[in-house]
Amino acid sequence: MTVQIVLVHGIRTSATMWRSQLAYLEEAGVPAVAVDLPGHGTRMAEDFTLHEALHTIDAAVRDAASRGPVLLVGHSMGGLLCLAYVGGSEKPPVAALVAASCTALPRGAGLRAYRMIARAVDRLPDRGMWITKRILDATIPVDTRADFAAGGYALDTQDIALSNLAALDLATAVQRIRVPLWFVNGQYDQLRINEALFLRLAPHAELIVVPRTTHLVTAMRPRVFNAVLRLAIATVDAEQADSSADAAPGQ
Repeated sequence: MTVQIVLVHGIRTSATMWRSQLAYLEEAGVPAVAVDLPGHGTRMAEDFTLHEALHTIDAAVRDAASRGPVLLVGHSMGGLLCLAYVGGSEKPPVAALVAASCTALPRGAGLRAYRMIARAVDRLPDRGMWITKRILDATIPVDTRADFAAGGYALDTQDIALSNLAALDLATAVQRIRVPLWFVNGQYDQLRINEALFLRLAPHAELIVVPRTTHLVTAMRPRVFNAVLRLAIATVDAEQADSSADAAPGQ
């Protein structure tokens, strides 16, 4: 059965951030869907809640699982939600997980500081969009630069989403994950702060650090990130083949 990909975006952005990955997967003949979380993209008018965000992921995963093994991929907030989902009390139909730019526990002083900075930027003229544009212009290749903004920025949702993330019991969730797991971080990503802890909690996980890259690893180095997806797909394919061989009569 063909591996199915479900992609979950980060905070403020939308499903459009995955344009490069979707184009790559389509060319490779791999079915993929990128979801919009509540309060983001096509669902900007909705309220963000953890329940609805996790339900969105679950609905996409279960729909994809009807057609083949699911590789779940999340970036930043989407990565944290995917970790919480896969490591939840109910075992979801996920064959493997790629969690990018999300090895930080959203709690305590770190979260409070992040929210303070986000609020300060939000109070700037144009809500700080000129800063965002300058950062993207300086760091993101031209062909992927517009992807983060194409679905609109969920500025009104950001602080609510950040406060909701504090309710996640990520340490417990990560410990429960048994499927193949990759943590993908940019070398200069500020959310690498708890990277060592995440690796201790999931000793079977693989860590991939992309050189000369910040938090926006999917857009800064799309070819590298797509290579990670290719590795994950090959891993799921190999495990499915092994399972089929074990189940074959006479084996």
